[in-house]
Amino acid sequence: MNHENRPVTEVAAGILLDQSGRYLLGQRPEGKPYAGYWEVPGGKIEAGESVFEALRRELQEELGINIHSSEELTVLEHDYPHAYVRLHVSVIREWSGIPKGCEGQTLSWELLGAEKPSVSPLLPAAWPMLERLRALLA
Repeated sequence: MNHENRPVTEVAAGILLDQSGRYLLGQRPEGKPYAGYWEVPGGKIEAGESVFEALRRELQEELGINIHSSEELTVLEHDYPHAYVRLHVSVIREWSGIPKGCEGQTLSWELLGAEKPSVSPLLPAAWPMLERLRALLA
């Protein structure tokens, strides 16, 4: 099935990277598609928002933090049964506040050097993001 007949949902995803080379994953809460799956935090880009503005808003809502800057990592497209998404993936190294699950989601800091995350299952689109991140930092 091609995506030409499907609307493309623009999504901003932010990989939080801390000083010790760990990145943050969150578990999708009950009631959302793919509930229980682990993902990179982020969400839909609203009309008129830049990727950075969407990230700032989403990470404030989801994690209770304020991001100060971001660097674009990659843009990926993924065809999920419920939506065709274009993911604008950024790396975030500077923020204030301590990330917490404001929407009741569980969070997990993962070591970038590990072969795979300690949590599963991962959302399918999260794998290529992590591969790009490893390549960038290799």
